[in-house]
Order: sequence, then C-alpha cells, then structure tokens
Amino acid sequence: MMDNSVSFHKKLKGKLSVVSKQPLRSRKILSLAYTPGVAEAVKKIRDDKKSVYDLTIKNNTIAIISDGSAVLGLGNVGPEAAMPVMEGKCAIFKEFAGINAFPICLNTQDEQELINAIHWMSPSFGAITLEDISAPRCFNIENHLQDLGIPVVHDDQHATAIITLAGLYNALKLNKKKLKDTKIVVVGSGAAGTAICKLLLTAGAKNILIIDREGILSKSRKNLREYKKELAQISNPENISGSIGDAAKKADVLIGVSSKDLFTPDIIRSMNNNPIIFALANPDPEIKPSLAKKCGVKIIATGRSDYPNQVNNALVFPGLFKGLLHSKKKRLTDNIKINVAQTIASLISKPTPQKFIPTIFDKRLVPAIVKAVESTKD
Repeated sequence: MMDNSVSFHKKLKGKLSVVSKQPLRSRKILSLAYTPGVAEAVKKIRDDKKSVYDLTIKNNTIAIISDGSAVLGLGNVGPEAAMPVMEGKCAIFKEFAGINAFPICLNTQDEQELINAIHWMSPSFGAITLEDISAPRCFNIENHLQDLGIPVVHDDQHATAIITLAGLYNALKLNKKKLKDTKIVVVGSGAAGTAICKLLLTAGAKNILIIDREGILSKSRKNLREYKKELAQISNPENISGSIGDAAKKADVLIGVSSKDLFTPDIIRSMNNNPIIFALANPDPEIKPSLAKKCGVKIIATGRSDYPNQVNNALVFPGLFKGLLHSKKKRLTDNIKINVAQTIASLISKPTPQKFIPTIFDKRLVPAIVKAVESTKD
C-alpha cells in the first residue's frame, strides 16, 4: 500500500489544479474578467469591503497553513514534506464540501512570523485552518488570530475533539453510561489531546487523566510548560501521579493521540469491564483492533479509514468549514463544537460495536454539520 501511494503521487504530480470558472474565449468575456471591466469590481470592493464575498472566491475559499512541524505521526518533517498532506486535505474539502482550499506551507517555524504571515494573507480567504503545527505554538498562533474577522481554526485540535466527543456519546450509549460518571484517560498532551480534554470537560466529563511522556499530569509535577500546567489544573481531580498503567486502572475510556503500540494488553486488562478504546494515532494506532479484541475489547475506534469506526478530523472539517463560511461566523465556539458532536452522533440512531460513528462517505454528514453550525446561537 505504501509503495502504491508513492506511485500514485508521482503519477499525479500533485493532487490539485486551478480551473477557471469562465473560459476566456472572446474579447467580451476577457474584458469583463480582466481589464477594463474588472475595474468596476475593484471600485465596488474599495467602497464596500464586505462585497468582496459577493465578487471574489473569498466566499468559498480557505487556506490550509502548515509549517510541517507536526505532520501525522511523523513529527517535524518540514514544509516541503508537509505538502502531500495539505494537498490531501484540500482534495477532501473540495470532494466532500465543495470548498476551494489552497495548501500553503510556510518556510518558518517562528511563532510570530507565522502569525504575521497568516494575518497578511487573510484578505484572500474566508477562513483559515492551521494544520500540523506543533504544540504549544499552535495554541498561541490560533489565540492571537481570533480577532482577524474570519474563522481561524486549528482543526487538529478542534475537529479531532469534536469527532472524539461524537464517537464517545455513542460508545457510552452502548455501555449505558454517562459522560459525567466516566473515568477517562487521554494519552497525549499535544494539540489533539489538549483540545479533547477541554471539550470533554465542557461537555460534562468530571474525571479525566492526561498522560504525557513523563506520566500523569498533576498539580505536583514540576517544570511543566504553561499549557500543561493549565491542563493539570482542570483534570486529575484526585491529583494522582504515576504512569499510563496507573492511570488506566479501573478506567472506562482510554483515548490515545500519541504513538503506536502504546496500549499493551496489561493496560487494557486493568480497565473496567467493557472498556472503550479510541486508538487514534496515525498512521499506526496505539493498539491494533485485532489485539484489542483478544483482550476482550468490543468497543474500539481508530483514526484509520481502513478499520471500522474511524475517529478522524476528516469527518468533521469539510462540513464545519462549510457551515462557518455560509453563516459568516467569525469564530468557532464551544457551543458550535458540542452541537456538531451531538449532531454527528445522532446520525447513528442504533449504534453497535461494529458501527457507532458515521463514515466520511455518509451523504448526510456534511449537510447535518452545516445545519448544526448555522443553527448554533452564541
């Protein structure tokens, strides 16, 4: 499969192309599209900047911006190596939501330079998604750009958190448990893990433990980065310390956004009966479904499209951005995120262990998400 993928990309030499909506086949059309007629559109926008949405592609166009510092599970591969992923996301936006998206990989990993670059290019786009930018810079960059006048969303954080919450709603329904009564362990404290933790708490979770490479985040830990200090304050109500093995004991849910093969059979067997496992690392999950099932796990999701129950931000971001663009909302809020998660979960009226999350190919998915975004009052 991997060799086939390289051949696939080499044959295409890029997954995208730019196509003019109006062929320039006559002097009349050329004079309307460019000089002299285009001057009238310029003057209209000069006098009323909001008309840019009516007269240009800004109304349905986003930028996908990366510095290549945290690509998939491959780490800091740089802007050139990030291009295939960004192109793939652009293709998903177009295929599933009809949105124009441009891959923009910037040759800097300086936080302020990234903020400046995004600010300067923002007039051309109706929204911006930040992609594969490492923590904690991704938090600061997104926060600094919330007053840009268009949505700026790090979907590795928020779209991942939304689909995780959606999947968890239905997985807990299978176990006849409520979010507020569930012990949840999140393994991985980067962008996705941080957003998942915060959204689950906002949605009503009470007992979440977060694990980084050194163990459980707690108020007793020394020399934590600022964002991890914040996580330690809002999680781990009993302020326990220890390893992932200590955290998983008697847990109901184990969510991984970390690295492959991290969930061992001993860890799984130490959890409560009928554990829920979301092994979301890409391209290789924290535990393969086949091994998890040997450990007695019935309810499992991964981030991969070739396994059942894919929990991946690709299910969310096409509809989410289409809704943000159509509604002209300036920011993504917690209310929108929770409403979208509930909507996605509702598409599976009778969840089973084999299917408790809709697939990306479900024709209902994007329209339902768009409606959820547009209907959310903030």
